[in-house]
Amino acid sequence: MFDLELEFVDSISDIGAETWNSAAGCDYPFTRYDFLHALEASGAVSEDRGWQAHHLVIRRSEQLVGVMPFYIKTHSYGEYVFDWSWADAYQRHGRSYYPKLLSAIPFTPATGPRLCLVDESERSSIMAILAKALPAHAKELGVSSVHILFSRAEVASTWSQEGLMQRIGPQYHWYDRNYGDFDGFLAAFSSRKRKGLRKERRVVLEQGLSLQVLPGAEVSAEQWRFFFHCYQLTYAKRSGHGGYLPETFFTELAATMPEQLVMVLASHGDEPVAVALNFRDQHTLYGRYWGCIREYEFLHFEACYYQGIEYCLREGLRHFDPGAQGEHKIQRGFTPILTYSNHWLVDADFSTAVQRFLDEEHLHIGDYLRQASEMLPFKQADGT
Repeated sequence: MFDLELEFVDSISDIGAETWNSAAGCDYPFTRYDFLHALEASGAVSEDRGWQAHHLVIRRSEQLVGVMPFYIKTHSYGEYVFDWSWADAYQRHGRSYYPKLLSAIPFTPATGPRLCLVDESERSSIMAILAKALPAHAKELGVSSVHILFSRAEVASTWSQEGLMQRIGPQYHWYDRNYGDFDGFLAAFSSRKRKGLRKERRVVLEQGLSLQVLPGAEVSAEQWRFFFHCYQLTYAKRSGHGGYLPETFFTELAATMPEQLVMVLASHGDEPVAVALNFRDQHTLYGRYWGCIREYEFLHFEACYYQGIEYCLREGLRHFDPGAQGEHKIQRGFTPILTYSNHWLVDADFSTAVQRFLDEEHLHIGDYLRQASEMLPFKQADGT
């Protein structure tokens, strides 16, 4: 087991689709070669943009054992696990927090595999090796730290046991509790909440809007252009720039992995007015991007949440991850859940301070999650 060979490469194309996917697979969309390659080929991630690819390839006697996406980061944008205060603390003490070594999916706060293995039975032993090798590599690179974001709970727990500090955060996810259909889902709501949600959906229709759900293979070039226009408008309104992802990123995904794309298109008459783009695998729908050319009451909820829930129920998907943040999701049936990340800092003094911070944050988030769960719209045990 200790004869592993670790290699870091600065482009996923140097590894190749067949090799990468033989470990990462093609079900979870965000570690699939096509997704990560599109980020690099489009220029969305690059050294100039503060995302230098530094992917890990693990071999034994020239046989592939696993892969892990890594980036050398010179900022903290596009990560969704916010460590700006850590960077500020470093700066106040005359030290450099950047660059840092990050295992994550750029611009994608979706929980899933990071360390992808050919043989899952080797996971615990390989993680034990990497828990020592990654800090050693960080010191060789001269970076401040190692971060692994949005791992599954059990994997994050193992990283924690191996010495990488664990951090938690809240998100809001939908799970199919054997509802059968959307009416079955609503039947689980209290009467008042059920009426409120039905009113939202009715108002959307009364505004003359119609929605269609399109598999990626059925999305036309014109519809993709409309989507990208809306994507840019959303970022322009929110942050004053046109978004992190260029149009070529989406056109490459449309060509290479259409079976994992699901577009919700809203129209007023014959005119498209809004769009939401989702990804999917065998069990989960992932809501990722939304935009509109005009505002309509409740349309965001319909396009981004209710159409997604209906799609899951229709297609047999048990889980809907609609994206980061958004406490308003709770009253619409999305359960507060925890997300997990792990962190290791070269500087021992800062590591001790960050661990104290994380211990306090853990208590606050635990309290918040309990309070947030009380906001769910579902009936109580007494049926009210």
